[in-house]
Amino acid sequence: MKRECGILLPVSALPSRYGIGAFSREAYQFVDRLKEAGQSCWQILPLGPTGYGDSPYQSFSAFAGNPYFIDLEQLIQQELLTRAECDAADFGWNAQDIDYEKLYYNRFPLLRKAFERWKEQERQAGRDETALEQMLCKKLSEETREYCFYMAVKNEYGGKSWTEWDEEIRLRKKAAVESYRERLADEILFYEFQQYLFEAQWQKLKAYANEQGIRIIGDIPIYVAFDGADSWAHPELFQFDKENRPVAVAGCPPDGFSATGQLWGNPLYRWDYHKKTNYDWWMRRLEYSFNLYDVVRIDHFRGFDEYYAIPYGDKTAEFGSWEKGPGYDFFQTIKKRFGELDIIAEDLGFLTPSVLELVEKTGYPGMKVLEFAFDESGNAPYLPHRYPQNAVVYTGTHDNTTLQAWYQEMGEGSRRFAVQYLGNERTPVNEIHWDYIRLALQSVARLVVIPLQDYLGLGAWARMNEPSTLGKNWRWRMRSEDFSPELAARCRHLAWLYGRWR
Repeated sequence: MKRECGILLPVSALPSRYGIGAFSREAYQFVDRLKEAGQSCWQILPLGPTGYGDSPYQSFSAFAGNPYFIDLEQLIQQELLTRAECDAADFGWNAQDIDYEKLYYNRFPLLRKAFERWKEQERQAGRDETALEQMLCKKLSEETREYCFYMAVKNEYGGKSWTEWDEEIRLRKKAAVESYRERLADEILFYEFQQYLFEAQWQKLKAYANEQGIRIIGDIPIYVAFDGADSWAHPELFQFDKENRPVAVAGCPPDGFSATGQLWGNPLYRWDYHKKTNYDWWMRRLEYSFNLYDVVRIDHFRGFDEYYAIPYGDKTAEFGSWEKGPGYDFFQTIKKRFGELDIIAEDLGFLTPSVLELVEKTGYPGMKVLEFAFDESGNAPYLPHRYPQNAVVYTGTHDNTTLQAWYQEMGEGSRRFAVQYLGNERTPVNEIHWDYIRLALQSVARLVVIPLQDYLGLGAWARMNEPSTLGKNWRWRMRSEDFSPELAARCRHLAWLYGRWR
């Protein structure tokens, strides 16, 4: 197997001029630096439009892109915006901390100005709004356009979830759907315009990355958001009652990290229905995802074997039950439809024998995380001498704290074992992250992905996400000077040293 390495950095964490990372000049510079550093992969987080809590794992659609990532500089070049208009918008003063509230209130007015000027440019070229609708209909998938309709209606109701809309449109009665489509035609077109920009800019960036020998690793969250176009437009896919209310929702049972478990609240799939349709919705979702990414990490892989169902209305996850998922039949359908796809199985957490058997049967590489490897027992399954070749190794994921913070927060017994394992008792603490990066890179696993924060040796303040918390996540951004030529040279040397240089 070809040995490779890459870096994990969400698009949102890129430096840029206007409040959040985007498909901007800095993204192309990051690709150039990846190439210079001897990397072959750039792993990102889901690109979907985010909702409450700003999590990329709670998106308004599985078939749409986040308008925050649209590069305003390109809109200035297209004369859809002016530099003065963009500079006047208040996106927050802290370049290393995303202010999502200011983004929300300042980004969309700018995009609306660009939309109005785009329509005017098109009118002068002889295309009316009917022609524009037909053009975007050809360029966007049916599911993406359904998202645009959803957002237009959602705005009509002041941002409320579809469960709080009037019954006729909540239940998608034909007359109501036709009436809203006609009345909100311009608002729908505005969201289609956003998706048109998103896809054009992203495909241009992805093509550039591929030309430089960099593959994009993307992420599919197993579940969709309850407040989203997918659950509203296709209630038949989910465990809903006759009024389209959930019967049960997703989460995780109580464990050592949470005495009451994790109540995610996502709608659960009606897997018997999906099987009858040959998983058609899922196949279209995979097709959309592989149009965006070269490699896809399927989040919460265990849920395809067994999923945890919590009665709707429960305040905690304590009283859920494990139910059977679609199992190998789902992945067999994928292989029949597409052949062998480049998929990574997110198989972290407590794994039963049936989950392990499913991962092995699919042939997909599972994940190994170094931060889970060191406890004083010395029996953790994530220790590098236990890795197979067909695996993807991370020092930590977006849900972990940074290596530096992890090491400093370790218990005394765990740290003692870690020091013995690495033989690094003389390494200064401020350099300790390099020892674990080396450990990952020298493993037999075919792919190693390191979060940029770990290469930078940053503390807990640079963590991307702390599960089961709200209001402080997904905010960290790198500075333009962080990924320096000196750091790239060190990354390249290690990639060469351990046979992973692209």
